[in-house]
Amino acid sequence: QVQVVESGGGMVQAGGSLRLSCAVSGRTFENYVMGWFRQAPGKVREFGSVINLSQGTTNYADSVKVRSTVSRDKSKNTVYLEVNSVRPEDSADYYCAGRWFRDSTLNYWGQGSQVTVST
Repeated sequence: QVQVVESGGGMVQAGGSLRLSCAVSGRTFENYVMGWFRQAPGKVREFGSVINLSQGTTNYADSVKVRSTVSRDKSKNTVYLEVNSVRPEDSADYYCAGRWFRDSTLNYWGQGSQVTVST
């Protein structure tokens, strides 16, 4: 079983940066693909970015790719999301989710980390 735990949320000033962490445990880190999603109040959950933990290749939603960077640290079994120049509309619950590299379904979800961007 894979455990996924996000951290790093909280209050961020508009125009600043946020950095979220996603600790992955329970299986071989490099065998997984991890993604970041977010859900704002009253809105559907939306995809943000994804990273292949073995190769480090990434992909982003068009809406966030200019301001976002997803990365991983193999030595810490952790995935990171950085978002720069945050805006109030970036306020949301951010989720880290993953799947085994041969699966097509995201089976492992974290509990979410709340981010509030203040003006």
